[in-house]
Amino acid sequence: MVVPEALLIRVQDRLRIARLRNGPKTIGNRLALWLALIGPGLLVMLGDNDAGGVITYSQTGAVYGLGVFLPIMIPLGIMAYFVQEMTIRLGAVTRRGHAELIWKRYGAFWGIFSIADLVIANILTLMTEFIGVRVGGDVFGLSHWLTVPITLIFVAFVLVFLRYWTWERIALFIAVLNLVFVPLALLSHPDWSAVGRAFVGGNWLVPGGLLSSGFLVLLSANIGTTIAPWQLFFQQSCIVDKGLLPHDIDASRRDLMLGVAGMVIVAMAIIILTGQHLHALPDAKDLNVEGILGALQNHVGGWATDLFALGLIEAGLISSIVITASTAWAMGEALNLPRSLNDAPRKAWAFYAPAVMGSAVAAGVVMLPHVPLGFLNITVQVIATIFMPAAMLFLLMLVNDGELMGPFVNSRSRNIGAVVIMVLLIVCNALYGITTVFPHALGGAK
Repeated sequence: MVVPEALLIRVQDRLRIARLRNGPKTIGNRLALWLALIGPGLLVMLGDNDAGGVITYSQTGAVYGLGVFLPIMIPLGIMAYFVQEMTIRLGAVTRRGHAELIWKRYGAFWGIFSIADLVIANILTLMTEFIGVRVGGDVFGLSHWLTVPITLIFVAFVLVFLRYWTWERIALFIAVLNLVFVPLALLSHPDWSAVGRAFVGGNWLVPGGLLSSGFLVLLSANIGTTIAPWQLFFQQSCIVDKGLLPHDIDASRRDLMLGVAGMVIVAMAIIILTGQHLHALPDAKDLNVEGILGALQNHVGGWATDLFALGLIEAGLISSIVITASTAWAMGEALNLPRSLNDAPRKAWAFYAPAVMGSAVAAGVVMLPHVPLGFLNITVQVIATIFMPAAMLFLLMLVNDGELMGPFVNSRSRNIGAVVIMVLLIVCNALYGITTVFPHALGGAK
């Protein structure tokens, strides 16, 4: 019997972890084991602070200042942890990806529905990543005819030609650079007393009211950049391809906690930066990403614009890497193709090709002249919020399947929490739809 190369590489990765776990209990070994086990949680959450998210947080700070959205980031982080933790258990216990489980448990119709949902959302989201790369490159005088294709080539290269362990380490290195927004916010000398007041309700005035379409669209966009369908597929498949098992669940939860903390801190840093320096501008609510960069140049300095642009490029790059991988895994699982980054491209071209093609489509759209970049970004984040309830329903059904999960099924409290999140998403979508079509129906200003 010939053992597939991908399986052999995964076994080698598991043996590396086993040697560290069974070795001497030294500080060096413990640190090495921790570093070996981290990955999926950090990548899914720091990858979630994508270029679209950076732009959304910036627009949020510019419009609402150091106000209600700062404390909102904390419950959004908790919500993200709650949702993603379920994918950890699903992946570690079943050793199957999200798309494969939906296809096998609920049939081809729902399998096709979930894959179509994911692929459409992923291509749209990838457009925002390439927008970040394009706009960030413009700051340094680099043509998007150079930056966007180079990014596409790099993303395709690391997906196709690197095996899982190397792919993960490179992705983690790029993801950590997401923290560049933290020193940027600190060096901009924000008003810390105003930041503190935001957490005790001191600056929660919302122009137009909580039911205004302006507030609801940014609320939906912030939710969409915190939890999105691609994250469910990505983390579960990442857990499987890494070869993590049920006794790794606790370590994976810590990995996820670290990623959530990083996501929330970076989001707050961006809101603090733009809320401090751009909120008072007369055209704050109309600022697009180019306007945000120009305003930072005028009110903070050229160094801030350069750092922000670097952060945009990094955010677009890391998110392109993880979202493209989520497409490859999901398509491989759904179509019963090879489904591991450890598979050689000559044997698994059908696994890699759809993901690369999807990224190429997104990059091509962004390179078109006169693309409405700001409108496209917010729209994509809102669409992610609209798609999320259906994705969560499949997740909730799978994680409550006793035949699949055994003792790792959801507890009653977790089910209640998941239902509450789904209801909040549906209500938010409904309110946004109503206020968009009938701006004064709920008493809020447009």
